[in-house]
Amino acid sequence: MSMSIRNQFPGTVTAVAVGEAMASVKVRLAGGQDITAAITTDAVKDLGLAAGSAVKALVKSTEVALATGPVEGISIRNQIAGTVADVTTGGAMGSVKVTVEGGELTAAITKDAVEALGLASGTFVVALIKSTEVSLAAA
Repeated sequence: MSMSIRNQFPGTVTAVAVGEAMASVKVRLAGGQDITAAITTDAVKDLGLAAGSAVKALVKSTEVALATGPVEGISIRNQIAGTVADVTTGGAMGSVKVTVEGGELTAAITKDAVEALGLASGTFVVALIKSTEVSLAAA
């Protein structure tokens, strides 16, 4: 199935913590990074997720924030380091492609943010992704 979601990372489930309505699923991405997805318990059951399950972690580019270094004192647990590969800006928005271990991700951020952070090819960045913005698909 083709999808408009640009950020699709293969990985393996390493842990599943199930609550009454929601679950926290930890995934080791192919590049070695860990990412956490907060999904419904129904989704865990429907996908048959358990430690060792092969999955794809999916993140819309509009749900990826960028920082110029690791961020402490924040509730966002998913922080993936990388290097800017390309920046394209328009009148209001920008698309930033970031090379990370094992692949590439795209962040859609404002043109003002691109300029304020001084983002250009070669800039070190950390992609910030809330666990509630990570979807999982069976691989």
